[in-house]
Amino acid sequence: MDRFEEMRNFVRVVERKSFTKAAGDLLIPRATMTNSIQRLEDRLGTRLLERTTRTVNPTRDGDAYYTRCVRILAELEEADGIFTKTDPKGLLRVNLQGTLARTFVVPALPDFKQRYPGIDLVLADGDRFVDLVHEGFDCVLRSGELADSSMIQRRLALLHEATIVSPDYLARFGTPKTLDDLISQGHQMVSFLSGADDKPIPLDFTVDGKIREITLPSSISVTGADTYAACAAAGLGLIQVPRYRVTDDLKSGRLVEILADFPPDPMPVSVLYPQNRQLSVRVRVFVDWVADVLAKADI
Repeated sequence: MDRFEEMRNFVRVVERKSFTKAAGDLLIPRATMTNSIQRLEDRLGTRLLERTTRTVNPTRDGDAYYTRCVRILAELEEADGIFTKTDPKGLLRVNLQGTLARTFVVPALPDFKQRYPGIDLVLADGDRFVDLVHEGFDCVLRSGELADSSMIQRRLALLHEATIVSPDYLARFGTPKTLDDLISQGHQMVSFLSGADDKPIPLDFTVDGKIREITLPSSISVTGADTYAACAAAGLGLIQVPRYRVTDDLKSGRLVEILADFPPDPMPVSVLYPQNRQLSVRVRVFVDWVADVLAKADI
């Protein structure tokens, strides 16, 4: 096993805080991972990791060595990428927002696999905050405004949104024609909680080129996109979602758009990756491919 492979194994163990998870990420037996780290420590003549029954943490020497390994491996990846851009290989772990994945990314994956057969993908989906480094992801795809300054963000697309309710809801509260009607008619919203601080995200409307935010009373709060849409269909209040998510429901009449003259601000779609990392060739081609998929989509 060469030194670069030992470095790669060590970096993954530090980031995952687990020999088992690191070995799983790199598709090698746990015993191979353990032996690799032992050989590395023997060769360097120092203990790099403190092992307990629950977790693995770097020692002071381990911290210093980790920082250097990350930089060296990034430079190696960049150097190799000069000659392997058309045929990148290896494992790529990506975390995707669920509806984006199901609607746009997954249906187009056969094209990606045909272009880059040497890349093995691990896809996880969800709306929650993800610690890319400690959970072992190479990048994450999310919609909405993102405030994590520890990550590099690249905006890929803008999703056009609409204000949506059910016909049953309108029968009970009336159809608002202006934003003031939302208050005077006693309308309610379904609160979508921000993953960062669990605060309800206000509704926003474009009025004369400016954004006006309104927070309506709410008796139900959610943290997931699918539940959010289901609550609107159940007549529990107003929601604002990307149009692509409710196209079929609007056509069938199950849901209705209101206040179309005051559309919400478009929702950005971004990819995030750690700022202390050189963007690998695998991540770069995946991000460029997703950007192309979204550019061609009806969003």
